[in-house]
Amino acid sequence: MNGSGDRLLFVLIAILSLAGVIDSGISVQRHFAESPTRYCDFSQKFSCDIVNRSEYSTLLGIPVAVIGVAGYAMLFVLSIFFRTREQIRDWLLGAALAGLGFALYLTYIEAYVLTTWCILCLISLVLISLISVVAGVLKLRNSRA
Repeated sequence: MNGSGDRLLFVLIAILSLAGVIDSGISVQRHFAESPTRYCDFSQKFSCDIVNRSEYSTLLGIPVAVIGVAGYAMLFVLSIFFRTREQIRDWLLGAALAGLGFALYLTYIEAYVLTTWCILCLISLVLISLISVVAGVLKLRNSRA
């Protein structure tokens, strides 16, 4: 079962990870921008600027969007350059679940603390959720083989 189906799943993780790098990169730009965002600020309830510039937008002085870029880049590197390693499925699943946990924490902050949603953050949540599912499928396929 480790043939072309697995290769397709690794490529899917790589594509989703690249989309995550782009999405998080835009969030980094918005974090440091001085002008308001026009494409994802709709109201007080949907505002990337409010979320990306809040006190919760950094962790130990590092913008969470930068952490997102690094995390998605790591998932990309693992899925492309290390996919032949024995433990790669465990690494991918562990990293994806860690990213998903962090994204869910940030979603909680948006929903219950800031009461404002960031479209870029929600896109990131969808991407890391999909990566987690695909990594889980890879892990299951490997354990059955």
